Amino acid sequence: MGVVMSVEEIVGSLESGMTIGIGGWGSRRKPMALVRAIHRSALTDLTIVSYGGPDVGLLCAAGKVRRVVAPFVTLDSIALEPHFRAARQRGAVEFTEYDEGMFMFGLLAAAHRLPFLPTRAGLGSDVMRVNPGLRTVRSPYEDQEELVAVPALTMDVALVHMDVADTRGNGRYLGPDPYMDDLFAKAAGRCFVSCERMVRPGELDGPPQTLLVSRMHVTGVVETPGGGHFTDRGEGRDEAFQRHYAASAADPEAWAAFADRFLSGDEAAYQEAVQQWREEEGR
Repeated sequence: MGVVMSVEEIVGSLESGMTIGIGGWGSRRKPMALVRAIHRSALTDLTIVSYGGPDVGLLCAAGKVRRVVAPFVTLDSIALEPHFRAARQRGAVEFTEYDEGMFMFGLLAAAHRLPFLPTRAGLGSDVMRVNPGLRTVRSPYEDQEELVAVPALTMDVALVHMDVADTRGNGRYLGPDPYMDDLFAKAAGRCFVSCERMVRPGELDGPPQTLLVSRMHVTGVVETPGGGHFTDRGEGRDEAFQRHYAASAADPEAWAAFADRFLSGDEAAYQEAVQQWREEEGR
């Protein structure tokens, strides 16, 4: 069962060299308050496992990442995450790229504490060529089919963001898609949940299928209003701010100004700076 923690306590429990899974999908419902705290921290040499978006990009920009394991790293409405692209072009980070289905099977294997799961995904594609460490297995049954053995995507820690959570760590999403946050929670040694709003036990009203994350898999929970920004602000992604982020990433001076304005302080300072920017932009 999770305990109520602060952002600083959660990030303070992490260590350099860890494998950290980050929930959400592309630029959707990412635990950005926790990602920004890692960005501010002294952590380094991280392996990030993610359906990647600005979480991966921001940490690559800060030099925190050694390896990324992902099926993609995108801002959705902007095809390629600019900081991740730049890091790859410089050869600054290693990349293990799986097919989306293979990635899900890797999470499933880890969630069920299995060494691998078989799948047809990846057969006949360059996934096998660019990942020479992947192996195939043959069905022991009459069909004798050859399948890809996707290794478990085990993680030291998972970070996920929910719309609402209770003080025990149960988490509920309110959007159209659960993504794979429940698998991240189950696949990791520890899971931390950030949420837009925290309630008392018994107050997580709504359809049972929206209760995505169980307290039995959660180590700690923190309330972070606006903590999903810019990937989620209660009414979808902040597209205007995402465009500002991406445009700033294209120029070193512009990025330095962006980082100084939005990333040099704590989470409260970030939220205040975003609100001021929105007022300046007339939004």
